[in-house]
Amino acid sequence: MTGQSTETDSGWVDVPHARIYWESTGHPTGVPVLYLHGGPGSSLGSGGYRKQHDPARFRTIGLDQRGCGKSTPRAQDDLGNLHRNTTQMLVEDIEAVREHLGIGKWIVTGGSWGSTLALAYALTHPGRVLGLALVAVTTTSRAEVQWITEGVGTVFPEAWTEFAANAAAQPGERVVEAYARRLAGEDRDDARLAALDWDRWESTHISLDPRWRPGPMFDDERERMTFALLVTHYWSRDGFLTSGQDIIPRIHELDGIPGHLIHGRRDISGPVVTPWKVHQGWKSSKLTVIETEGHGGPESAKALAQAVEEIAAHLAEDG
Repeated sequence: MTGQSTETDSGWVDVPHARIYWESTGHPTGVPVLYLHGGPGSSLGSGGYRKQHDPARFRTIGLDQRGCGKSTPRAQDDLGNLHRNTTQMLVEDIEAVREHLGIGKWIVTGGSWGSTLALAYALTHPGRVLGLALVAVTTTSRAEVQWITEGVGTVFPEAWTEFAANAAAQPGERVVEAYARRLAGEDRDDARLAALDWDRWESTHISLDPRWRPGPMFDDERERMTFALLVTHYWSRDGFLTSGQDIIPRIHELDGIPGHLIHGRRDISGPVVTPWKVHQGWKSSKLTVIETEGHGGPESAKALAQAVEEIAAHLAEDG
């Protein structure tokens, strides 16, 4: 396929209560590769993911998940429908994009929250997945959320004490639940204060990452609100992955689907124990630990690109 023309295209798909933005880069008949961004609520951003795969061999597709990026409406502009923004709905949004683009099966990739969504999608629609390549692997379980919002405070006690105090939690309310309530509340001035406090905490617990740079995660107020609102909405509800939807107890259902789990040893926000547990239950998966990196990085990106190449090569061998 080398030397053939490549194309870039984009558009929206109408789904219940939203319009989902998608973009496609590479060869129109190349091996389809779906990229799922992190967050929830981070969006496709500057589109660096489009450079991951050979455009002469692959067709790379990205989408802005419901409520963020170029998808409409933004979560904070449609609080009345926030309850409809669930993992199960995102999975069906992905299916709507796949059907719109006329893709039968694709390789699914994702990072951080995107890896949770990729696993949830694969468990729901395994027949649509050629393989998975995931970086900074999470499953958004209660234990993972408790660690990143409370447990990791043992490493950053000064910042966590302020973060917890600023949550203004009600009796019996977890810190993440307090922030979720305020960020989705009618008092939008209070919501903006909560978004700032959330941003400061996110910037703190990633500060041991070798690539960390001081400063806020989001300079733009709307992007900061979108991210904080959707992250707390999902994290306070265990990613909507309970009552039989939990990922690790079901991960054996993906046996036979090639999987690559790539994780930084120095990822203190999401320790390597999560991809290790996923790997233990998923016989056809491979775990690669990048000793020098934290929550993603250039070596992880290289490993992801190589994983996609390996999945494509395996597909070619199988005819």
